[in-house]
Amino acid sequence: MKTIDVHTGRPYPIHIGEGLLSHFIELFRQVYGQRRPKLAIITDDCVDSLPGAFGPDGGQPPVAFLLDALRQAGYETCKFTFPNGEASKNLQVVSDVYAFLSAHEITRSDVLIAFGGGVVGDLAGFAAATWLRGIDFIQIPTTLLAMVDSSVGGKTGVDIPQGKNLVGAFWQPSLVVCDTSMLRTLPASIVADGMAEVIKYGAILDAPLFDLLCAHAGEPGFLESPLFHTVIARCVELKRDVVEQDERDKGLRQILNFGHTFGHAIEKQSQYSIPHGEGVAIGMVMISRACEKAGLTPVGTAEKIAACCEAYSLPVETDYPLELLCRHALGDKKRAGSKITLVTLEQIGKAALYPVETGRLHAFMEGQHV
Repeated sequence: MKTIDVHTGRPYPIHIGEGLLSHFIELFRQVYGQRRPKLAIITDDCVDSLPGAFGPDGGQPPVAFLLDALRQAGYETCKFTFPNGEASKNLQVVSDVYAFLSAHEITRSDVLIAFGGGVVGDLAGFAAATWLRGIDFIQIPTTLLAMVDSSVGGKTGVDIPQGKNLVGAFWQPSLVVCDTSMLRTLPASIVADGMAEVIKYGAILDAPLFDLLCAHAGEPGFLESPLFHTVIARCVELKRDVVEQDERDKGLRQILNFGHTFGHAIEKQSQYSIPHGEGVAIGMVMISRACEKAGLTPVGTAEKIAACCEAYSLPVETDYPLELLCRHALGDKKRAGSKITLVTLEQIGKAALYPVETGRLHAFMEGQHV
């Protein structure tokens, strides 16, 4: 097990390792001692129905295993399940969560547990941030994307018709438990989706990490190897380091949005049939190509990123019209006044922020830099 401590306004530990769900109560007590809060698990129907992999005979589903373990340890528990997918990340489902929390008399001394991927973590975290003006929550990420990115840093929120993650709150968890054995429950497409964020961290902050990913692309067993577990931990460390310097996303933390401006636009245009990681992969290549034309990024960078993404089964192009994607991008939360901040690469491993006038975004992406 590797433990990474996050020193934000509210510090918390992130534990990464194989089989950690079996040690959840021990890790919980390291944070809460002998307290006995009521524990409300928020999950989706996909995670709730995962096949058995836990318990004495290895045949118990993970959510059921955790509920049984908590109840046997004397904790009062309850569970809320919602339909899997980005379409559920909305205010109506949050309202349903509030009704559930009220019915089970969840108070300020109790704790939510987000057990699932990025959608679960974002939605449950937002519910925790706003229920009774804020109660504790714990992240148990079950996808690669959630482990390396969305469970770290305290960004929570939901989508509205106008755009992705436009309603949310900064609300740090009290504990994150990444059981890497959960990755074996994922289909290859979901693992690939998470690889987009892994590649992003190498591209913006760690050239040796990017090179390692390229070198092992397509290697049988790499994504299940101990080496890849160190990759997960490295991504978490990189995000931790950025978040500690800029918890509220006012400056440096914006580099974590590399590929996201157009990635979110692609997601929205597809009505979220294109998943987040695929959108980010396309977005990283799009912005890098535009920045090469502007002389902001070395020529050949976009092709390096595209080759790495394709090696992990990620798309790098879209047929959606650029003008339409720019229109969506201008509704993104990264816009401030008459400018939108784009994330560029000075080189692989070093990102920079580049504000563009909103009226010039389409021309910039087209390569018109007069």
